[in-house]
Amino acid sequence: MGLFGSLLKPKLFRSSELVGIADDAIQLALQASEDAHPNEYMGQLRGQDARKVGLDREGTVITDVLLAPGTKTTPTSAEFNPSYMPNDLDSVGSVHSHPNGVLRPSDADLATFSRGRIHIIVGAPYGRGDWRAFDREGKPTDIDVVSVDVPDEQFFDFTQADIDRELR
Repeated sequence: MGLFGSLLKPKLFRSSELVGIADDAIQLALQASEDAHPNEYMGQLRGQDARKVGLDREGTVITDVLLAPGTKTTPTSAEFNPSYMPNDLDSVGSVHSHPNGVLRPSDADLATFSRGRIHIIVGAPYGRGDWRAFDREGKPTDIDVVSVDVPDEQFFDFTQADIDRELR
C-alpha cells in the first residue's frame, strides 16, 4: 500500500495510490525473464483501477506486463526505442531483468527510470522473491503482490454505438 502516493499522478487514475501488482503480472515478468535468460528481458507495466479488478478501494493495480517492441537484448543490456512503446495512459513504468541476479539499478537503468513511476528489476534465478521495485529516482520501494481477477481486454474496447455517440 503506502509508499507510492507521491509517485503516481492523479490525472491518469482516480486515485494516486498504487495498491500493488497483480500476482499474475509479477509471475509473467518472472517467467518472461527466465525465458529470455541469459539475455535481459524488458517490458512495460500497465495498471488498472483497483475497483475494476475486484478490490473495494480506490487506487491502481499493476495488471499487465507488455513486451517492449524492437527490444535488443544481451546478457548485460536491453535497449529499445521509446517511440516504439504504445502510447498508453495506463502505463505506470517498466520491468526488466538482470541475468546476473543483481537487484539494484545500474546507471543505464536510472536513465530510463524517468519515463515512468515504478520500475521493477527481476533477477536470476527468477524465483518468487527475486525482484525489487524502485521509484523513478532509483530508490527501493515496497509493493504488495495482490490476488485479483484481471478482466480480459478486447483489442477494440468500444462499439459502433460508442463511435456514433462521439460523432454526434
